[in-house]
This record gives sequence, C-alpha cells and structure tokens, in this order.
Amino acid sequence: MNSIVPIFLLVISNVFMFFAWYGHLNFKSSSIWIAIFVSWAIALIEYCFHVPANRIGHQFFTASQLKIIQEIITLVVFAIFSVTYLKEEFKWNYLVGFVLMVLSAFFVFKKWD
Repeated sequence: MNSIVPIFLLVISNVFMFFAWYGHLNFKSSSIWIAIFVSWAIALIEYCFHVPANRIGHQFFTASQLKIIQEIITLVVFAIFSVTYLKEEFKWNYLVGFVLMVLSAFFVFKKWD
C-alpha cells in the first residue's frame, strides 16, 4: 500500500461529508428530523472511508500532516461542492483564504532540522 491510498480515501470521505453536512440545504421543505436521519446515514458512510484513511495514512504521515492534508482536501472538495451543488459564488477572498491554508501545509511538511 502506498501514501496515495489515504489521500484517495480522504477525498471520497469529504464528498460524503459535504452531502451529510450541507446536502439537506437544497431540501429545506423536508422535515428537520428527516434531514438529521439522512445526514447521519450519509455520515456513517463518510466515517467508513475517513477512519481507514487515517489508520492507513498514519503509516506514511504524522497526525499533524494527516490533518493538514485533510483540511486542504476539505477546502478543494468544498469549493467544488458549493459551486456545483449549492450553486454559490466562489469569491476572491475565499481563494485567498484557501491559498493561506495551502501555505500552512508548507510549514507542516517542511523539514526544519
């Protein structure tokens, strides 16, 4: 197994995560209890990808590195999700914030010895 596997699993996990957390926003006429139930069901699938991603990923990365990888994946997947599914505008200041998060990865992965 190589280090790309946990990254792939984190991407899949994030797709499910955003449908669990934000997918119901397109169904505001549905009962909140239905939204909660469906969200929890989707979140269970998300966890089935996320937990193995971290377990496998910790063979290749530190926990801090895994976390920053997760955050960058989250930003990229969320940007795509919000524009395509939620039909929201992607603004310049979002991009600046995302770039600063990616810059944080430099500091986490840089060997400072």
